[in-house]
Amino acid sequence: MTSTAKPRTGIPVWRVGKPDAFLAAAVDVARNAVATIAKPGEIGPHIAARSEGERVVTHLFESRLAGYGGWQWYAVVTRNSRSKVVTVSELGLLPSEDSILAPEWVPWAKRVRPEDEAAAAEELAEEADGPVDADDDGDPSGEDIAASGDEQENDDADEIEAD
Repeated sequence: MTSTAKPRTGIPVWRVGKPDAFLAAAVDVARNAVATIAKPGEIGPHIAARSEGERVVTHLFESRLAGYGGWQWYAVVTRNSRSKVVTVSELGLLPSEDSILAPEWVPWAKRVRPEDEAAAAEELAEEADGPVDADDDGDPSGEDIAASGDEQENDDADEIEAD
């Protein structure tokens, strides 16, 4: 009784094969393509060439872009059957397993620490002790003046309607 190897689930069959040899050798074409979207100093050494399907290969380059540690530039190249012309179909920047990722999101109520609340209370106390811009009546907001002026205008309007 012979056992047949089961294909691995979750991995497309075309991704487990070897990359097209001609496209895998097109490292310079891929690097020049990435150089159109990045400065030459931001592109590091070639990391890998991965098969994405029949006659489709992704070239990965180390990123030296400030703030993107562990990220990788990529260029997807392809060619027609029996052709020796390499075509670049996609370019970009991807995070890797080694890239710096943002920490897991924490709700606001759990992010506030006791020292944060103490600092906020101190700031409010300092603002309350500071100089207050008051008008002639001692009212800091001036709302009573505006309200009394509105009431006077409404009383005048009522007298005109009564006549």
